[in-house]
Amino acid sequence: MGELTLSGKLGAKAIRPPGPGLLWKAKNFKNVWPGLWRFGLADALGLPHFEGRLYARLFRGDGSVVDYGLVSTRVVTTAFAEFVVDQLQTETSVFGDFKYHDSGVGVTGADIADTDIETTDEESRVAGTQTEGSSVIYESVGTISYTTSKAITEHGLFNASTGVTLMDRHVFGAINVVNGDSIQFTYDLTVSAGG
Repeated sequence: MGELTLSGKLGAKAIRPPGPGLLWKAKNFKNVWPGLWRFGLADALGLPHFEGRLYARLFRGDGSVVDYGLVSTRVVTTAFAEFVVDQLQTETSVFGDFKYHDSGVGVTGADIADTDIETTDEESRVAGTQTEGSSVIYESVGTISYTTSKAITEHGLFNASTGVTLMDRHVFGAINVVNGDSIQFTYDLTVSAGG
């Protein structure tokens, strides 16, 4: 009787979606760098701060994915800071509702005085899933689907499906979408201790 022996090698390779390209990343660096150096300095000095970061992934209608990674860093709005102070005095149920993602086509830089996105993209806000990125990181992930062609350049996180308080607004290099595309936005808010 004969003997059959099988041998071989099995390897594993991580497959990540492609990014938008070096040119897009270089042009968008102006939307990432300001927050990174400020937050880095605050961390180095042990200063308490709020740190907002926005990540984006484009899901095309054909099934392909483009991972844009970190697209913007910002600080929270004055409206949100005032809201937190008000909630510490008289808590309401809407405090935990900062999960509504909106996107737009405005290009004016984000500012702490913002109360809304600059220019609507005519799509509805979506409720994101809320998780704890770590003990000091609040995270909300929401996917907005698009019905027409447009260049998405801004994102805001709110505590209701219409109106009310804007927690953070981010501006970034254009992510071009067509009917059937969607963008998954991941918003992280780090609330550091210190002082």
